[in-house]
Amino acid sequence: MPLPLLLTLVIGGITMVVILLHLLGYSKRLHLESEAIIRREWARHFPEDQVNAAHLSADTLSALVETDHGPGLLWVMGADSTAHRAEDVTVTERDDGLTIDLHDFAAPGLTVRLPADARALWRQKLTEHA
Repeated sequence: MPLPLLLTLVIGGITMVVILLHLLGYSKRLHLESEAIIRREWARHFPEDQVNAAHLSADTLSALVETDHGPGLLWVMGADSTAHRAEDVTVTERDDGLTIDLHDFAAPGLTVRLPADARALWRQKLTEHA
């Protein structure tokens, strides 16, 4: 098979798969819109944990989760979520929320948009177990 024809078929096939996935809704960004979604997503990452409470960020892209193993953070990465136990974190206040450094090379720092009253609660929950 000539190389130009092969490249056309491969590029066309990949393009069609991307378009099909987008049209079927698989490219939608996840939003943590309810406590049920937060509990479901946390259970995917830590099935042995008992979730006691969940506090949602203003943009519905992250949540502070209180569990029987201590606090944790759940945040959106595209159409999926990731979770991290908040065992050793540094919390820095910003004008629009908090920056949370997880001190883990495998997990990035997290910037969470929060109103002023929620910032104090998040800071307290995250630092009381540190």
